Amino acid sequence: MSDQPDARDEGAEPDVDTLAVAIAELRPALEAILMVSDEPLDKVRLASVVGHPVAEVESALHALAAEYTEQGRGFDLRAVAGGWRFYSRPEFAGVVESFVLDGQQARLTQAALETLSVVAYKQPVSRARVSAIRGVNVDGVMRTLLNRGLVEEAGQDEQSGANLYRTTSYFLERIGITSLEDLPELAPYLPDMDDLEDELASVAGLDAPAPEPSPDPQLEPDSEPAAVPDPAAPGPTVHPSPHPSPHPSPHSGAGTEPDGGTEIA
Repeated sequence: MSDQPDARDEGAEPDVDTLAVAIAELRPALEAILMVSDEPLDKVRLASVVGHPVAEVESALHALAAEYTEQGRGFDLRAVAGGWRFYSRPEFAGVVESFVLDGQQARLTQAALETLSVVAYKQPVSRARVSAIRGVNVDGVMRTLLNRGLVEEAGQDEQSGANLYRTTSYFLERIGITSLEDLPELAPYLPDMDDLEDELASVAGLDAPAPEPSPDPQLEPDSEPAAVPDPAAPGPTVHPSPHPSPHPSPHSGAGTEPDGGTEIA
């Protein structure tokens, strides 16, 4: 007969709800799971995933943490908040910070940089005013700047009730200045709202005077239409021709032949 009944007699628990993962693959399996996790994982959950006893999983975790430290890796495995998770080592914090912050700045579009400049020089400022200065809708760009921590809300406008925005201390840190007074002198070159409204009205033609009618320069005095004869007159009126013809006119009655040769019935 088979030796399986003897194994159960030795006190081995049945393999229920476990995965067929070999003992030699325990450490790589733990590394793969911890690599894709965005939160600490406790030993019980890890054991249920890899299909190994909790004691073996805990021992493997401690062994991995000691191995990373001994090898001088750029990351380590820590037991925090009741679970285990990968972290970068403190001695490499400067490199990681430079990568993260520079990556965020590089991903800012030209539209985001222009909008951020308007907020910096015109703060506190509303979205509508930023849109008017840039000439485009900036709702999406403002949300991006808010999510990046470069811009924050600064109350509401007393007249319109619109939300106002200003730059943050993180913005000053990123561009390397201590206060807004250290910004380059660009504010005098930005248009005021009054000047902007006048310019927009001029472009729209709202303040343009109505054009006055001008006489047609192509209209000559001798091209004026001839006077229509009065129907109540006793006889037809014939305009004298500058070159009299020796023959009588073939026209008679009410029809006349005015200057220009146009017949008027």
